[in-house]
Amino acid sequence: MDYEFQFNAVLTHWPALLQGAWVTLYLSAGSMVAGLTIALCFALVRTSKSRLGHMAVTSYVEFIRNTPFLVQLLLIFFGLPSLGIRLSPIEAGLLAMTINVSAYSTEIVRAGIESIGQGQLDAGRALGLRPLQIFFLVILPPALGAVYPALTSQFILMLLSSSVLSAISAEELTAVATNIDSLTFRSIEVYLVVFVMYFAISSLFAYVFALIGKHSFKYATVGR
Repeated sequence: MDYEFQFNAVLTHWPALLQGAWVTLYLSAGSMVAGLTIALCFALVRTSKSRLGHMAVTSYVEFIRNTPFLVQLLLIFFGLPSLGIRLSPIEAGLLAMTINVSAYSTEIVRAGIESIGQGQLDAGRALGLRPLQIFFLVILPPALGAVYPALTSQFILMLLSSSVLSAISAEELTAVATNIDSLTFRSIEVYLVVFVMYFAISSLFAYVFALIGKHSFKYATVGR
């Protein structure tokens, strides 16, 4: 093997790589916040007594979880213009990621809510709390504490799946890497660098999630 690595050919494009990493971070963080917000609302409906709401949310979750993320992305980016809705690659990517992560997170949060013991609900009612107060003050904190590791794993998985957005030319890290590869023809070096960058980004998210979990859910317990 006489291959000579030339990382300088790749690192000269570091501004583009950093910009791609920033777009990846933006899309991932944005979809996580929006997706979790939607998931909390849907999980509340999913565990309510509303049969119509339960059916609607369940259908949404099953459709998203049982179809490929790439197909969802292409449907949004190439399909919505037929209905007069045109989105930029970044907007389409953010929407697709939000929809996908919200569906998976809904089921995770639902499982956490259903793990709460009846005793805590009775205690909330005994204090005279309203149903929404019971949900947000009594049920949600320990429920999120119970499923927090699963949620963070799902979010990191979505971060790594953002590489699929290169299919619609969203200028995230993988798309930038492909462009650099086409200019330098140094495929091994390009994707080794991007490999390390993805690892660094996911490790950063994992560290931040660990800090949040340590300080926010330190005393969260699930009542039985």
